[in-house]
Amino acid sequence: MDDTNSLIEQRRAKLASLRERGIDPFRNKFTPSESCLEARENYSEGREVQLAGRITAHRDMGKSLFVDIRDQSGRMQVYAQKNALGEEPFEIFKHLDLADFLGVKGTMFTTKTGEISVKAESFVILAKSLRPPPAKWHGLEDTEIRYRQRYLDLISNPEVKEVFLKRSAILREMRGFLEHRGYTEVETPMMQAIPGGAAARPFKTHHNALGCDFYLRIALELPLKRLLVGGLDRVFEIGRNFRNEGLSRRHNPEFTMLEAYQAYGDYESMMELVQGLVCHLAESVLDTLVIEHKDTEGNVVRTIDLNPPWRRVTYKNLVRETAGADWFELTPAQRREKASALGAEIGEAYEDFEVTQAVFEKLIEPTLINPTFVTHAPKQLIPLAKLSPDDPDCVEVFECCINGQEIAPGYTEQNDPIEQRERLEHQAGGEQQKLDEDFLIALEHGMPPAGGIGIGVDRLCMMLLGQESIRDVVLFPQLRPKT
Repeated sequence: MDDTNSLIEQRRAKLASLRERGIDPFRNKFTPSESCLEARENYSEGREVQLAGRITAHRDMGKSLFVDIRDQSGRMQVYAQKNALGEEPFEIFKHLDLADFLGVKGTMFTTKTGEISVKAESFVILAKSLRPPPAKWHGLEDTEIRYRQRYLDLISNPEVKEVFLKRSAILREMRGFLEHRGYTEVETPMMQAIPGGAAARPFKTHHNALGCDFYLRIALELPLKRLLVGGLDRVFEIGRNFRNEGLSRRHNPEFTMLEAYQAYGDYESMMELVQGLVCHLAESVLDTLVIEHKDTEGNVVRTIDLNPPWRRVTYKNLVRETAGADWFELTPAQRREKASALGAEIGEAYEDFEVTQAVFEKLIEPTLINPTFVTHAPKQLIPLAKLSPDDPDCVEVFECCINGQEIAPGYTEQNDPIEQRERLEHQAGGEQQKLDEDFLIALEHGMPPAGGIGIGVDRLCMMLLGQESIRDVVLFPQLRPKT
């Protein structure tokens, strides 16, 4: 029998012993008077408190014991004395294990070393942990365990828990920011007959009762625009999208997006919205507009300055800065050759605009660390945006790039149903079944001029919280099933 199984057997034996004494840890009730943090903040000598949490440390001093309990707010030291508890309760207390849940009633005091503590007058075992904690109880580092058993990661690494608490705060502030500006939060279907709003491979499923296939949505966009047609002038949704594509440091098959649409807005009003929103999130959740990314040893490796105004530059000018002032005067064959020489990966079937986009993604985007609005991209990249009156080859669009990656695209929405149909047909390559006729019919009923944005919430959290992998801001990242 290995060590883990032996420890499990020992814990099961302790559970059986407790039940023989008439104590069932899984049937006890206990109501804390406050959190561990609140007890610290409201400290006064001798004040009575009732606290509950998981045991994370256990120190036996003979006739007295110290244990640490931890709840979501933090840690509290508990002091147990044989004289105060009585012989039998003290004996039970001595045999508590790390990771058991404990409720304690007692009075607050400060130890000789200055540690705020609770002197136990009584206690209740609230749950018995039948498995021992990881070997590295404080500072679990095995990434396989951390991602597959996130609960152990949260128990062992307080800084990980803090990341996810801040992510929750970011989402809360995001909603409040938009609602304060008159946006209505809505929900749209996750299963769609035709996956639209982006160019991506969908996940496919089958509805037995209806006898037809559906797709998990790849974007929120098209249903939200139908609501603009219906008279909801400012709408937003925070929801999951699903794309049946690769996994990487910046990609997860299911991810969270914010999409917002504003009637009578355009790409410029959407740039103001994104800048205001991100700055609000940084100031309200992090209390700073300067974000530091650190390595595992705590050294600052990158600093991101979110202070406005943010840089605005056209797509073509950025390409010219990197690939040469004459880039757009070259022939398609010359562009392909030069892009390969610059190190961009060019597929054989790439169209000319895709060659330029490969240069942008490989050589330009990773260098955009401070917030940059890249405007007026080629029209082929975004068929749902309105053409620029100054350059018919481009659309009124921006990509907000921060930390070397796209955080938020936004644009002036195409509301001409005839133009929209032509561009979607071109994108579909003539395959009529790929067109979302319901959306096109909605446009024919009339959609007001509008601006729209999409913000990758996971990537935004990576940037704001100093994380280098999307798996570190997603509680349950997608992993290959264990065999």
